[in-house]
Amino acid sequence: MSIAALIVTVSLGIQGGMASMRTIDRGTHSNVDDARTVAVRSADEWAKLWRAHAADKPPPAVDFSKEMVVGVFLGARPTAGYGVEIVGMREESGALVVQYRVASPDRDMMTAQVITMPYHLVAIPTRAGEVRFQEVKS
Repeated sequence: MSIAALIVTVSLGIQGGMASMRTIDRGTHSNVDDARTVAVRSADEWAKLWRAHAADKPPPAVDFSKEMVVGVFLGARPTAGYGVEIVGMREESGALVVQYRVASPDRDMMTAQVITMPYHLVAIPTRAGEVRFQEVKS
């Protein structure tokens, strides 16, 4: 990525409230095959979630005195071409609303016939209170 592109990316992230998000893990193959959203505030909760998600890999480091983890698991999908991305956060009536976008293959798109389980996990500054999730449409 060029310096100019990096500056634009950082600038847009700050304007959109995303500067404080850090991707922990993202992909299409999780061992979590049911759709769910998560807000993890402790090392014990993190260890439990990580064992369910990717027990064969060591969990990424998270400093729970400063950060918490939020995530979206789409659950099992019948083909390739699906994905999820946490795109922002906002405050609403005292709750943190985590916004995410779901990608799906077009109906006429050729896709690999493989079961996928898309997910996105991010670290954000820790906060008390309710965490809600909202899908945003493109």
